Amino acid sequence: MIPQLLIAAALTLTACGTDGGGSTCGPSEAVVARVIDGDTVELDSGERVRYLLVNAPETTNGHNDCFGSNAAQFNSDLVLGKTVQLTYDSQCTDVYGRLLAYVEVGGQEVNTLEVQRGYACVLYIPPDGKARHTEFEQYEAEAKAGGKGLWSACIGMVTCE
Repeated sequence: MIPQLLIAAALTLTACGTDGGGSTCGPSEAVVARVIDGDTVELDSGERVRYLLVNAPETTNGHNDCFGSNAAQFNSDLVLGKTVQLTYDSQCTDVYGRLLAYVEVGGQEVNTLEVQRGYACVLYIPPDGKARHTEFEQYEAEAKAGGKGLWSACIGMVTCE
């Protein structure tokens, strides 16, 4: 079940447009200057990016959820200091002003890897991710069935189901 705050967030997002060859949401490529946690990074421009269809265990604002540090480290190992490609969907930002994007580095999509390897769960807030929601649900089901990551380390504690 999606918490009320997330429903409110979905209803107050900023629409993402395009201007021919690129997105008006934000950069299509940037260097990751800082990893906030398992599903959020800060670009060298200062903009924050929240990964679409991904919900990693929390490690910010006083939280220390099971496998959260692992997810943040995995994210950091993949993207910190590297140039990433950003692809946007229907909405540009969330209620916190973070860009909403699929993030790719070295030919690998970070959003997909995090769910496939059990570092994160699926978080679907329409309309973003509609075309790929079923794909991500399958990745999560496979990670659960295989006992990957948080699905074996946090039995009974996973809060993003």
